[in-house]
Amino acid sequence: MSLKYLLDENVDRLYQTQLLRREPSLIVWRVGDPGTPPLSTLDPEILLWCEAYKFVLVTNNRTSMPPHLTDHITQGRHIPGIFILNPGLSIGDNLEELILIALASEENEYQDRIVHLPLP
Repeated sequence: MSLKYLLDENVDRLYQTQLLRREPSLIVWRVGDPGTPPLSTLDPEILLWCEAYKFVLVTNNRTSMPPHLTDHITQGRHIPGIFILNPGLSIGDNLEELILIALASEENEYQDRIVHLPLP
C-alpha cells in the first residue's frame, strides 16, 4: 500500500496533477479540495486532519512546521509524516522523490518525522 499525500495549500497545484499523471495509483489531495481542510486552515488543525485520515503532509513550510509537529507529539498525538519539498530540486526531481517514497515505503515508516527531500 502506498502513502497518501495531502499537499499544503502553498504547494503548487502542478504537484497534484503531475503526481497523479505520473502515478495514477497514488492518492494525492490538496488543502482546499473537497473532503480536506479548507484553505487558510492553521497548521495544527492540518496536522490533526492528517492524523485522523492517515495522510502524509507535503509542504514547503520549513519554519513553523517543526514546532507545530513538536507540539502535536507532546500532546500524545501522531502523524504519518511530513515531507518538505526541496527548493533546490526541480519540480520533476521532487515529484520523482515523492513517487518513489510513496511506492516503496512501509506503513508508519515516517511516523512523527519531518523529512527533507531528497532522501539521503
